[in-house]
Amino acid sequence: MVHQLRSIQTRARIIGAAVEQFIRFGYEATSVDEICAAANVSKGAFYHHFPSKQALFLALLQDWVQELEQSLTAISQEVEWVPQRFERLADRLQEVFKQAAGQAPMFLEFWYQATKDPTAWRASVEPYQRFRSIFVRWIEEGNQQGSLKAVNPDAAAATLVSLGVGLVLQVALEHQGLDWGTIPRAAVKLLLEGMSTPQAQAGQ
Repeated sequence: MVHQLRSIQTRARIIGAAVEQFIRFGYEATSVDEICAAANVSKGAFYHHFPSKQALFLALLQDWVQELEQSLTAISQEVEWVPQRFERLADRLQEVFKQAAGQAPMFLEFWYQATKDPTAWRASVEPYQRFRSIFVRWIEEGNQQGSLKAVNPDAAAATLVSLGVGLVLQVALEHQGLDWGTIPRAAVKLLLEGMSTPQAQAGQ
């Protein structure tokens, strides 16, 4: 048990140090040696947890995706009325954007590097496909319960994912120019106004 806890702590320390180095120097310019030095671990400990720097970044991305997916699952279970689910999601995104504002350039650089590696690219794109599938189910439920207009679920879900990706890009380009703590909710509200039925807009 103690060994397992120590291993979990070491992994978290490596990821935390890597994020700091990636933000400060960029993904491509950061070496495994620099990550190890910042985390105060040996290269053996690094490679015990991650076979490469790319694998570390994909693990970081997966941790972030898993946390967001858990939020979506909880929202689905706790909230029946679909427009309210999206509102709850927007509240969650406000927290995500506040935390990730300084990390957006790091993700963009990695995504560019991933275009050169089909395996990394598939691992980077796959989370968005899963998010789109979740949104398709939500929208189909909204159509059935009468809270959303009879929109095309695939097109609407793709629009929602595109909104999220576009916001990440804007954060990377001008993360100090706007209040990213409030913009996700305002953006989702604009979309909901176009998708919601009059009954949903009236709060029924």
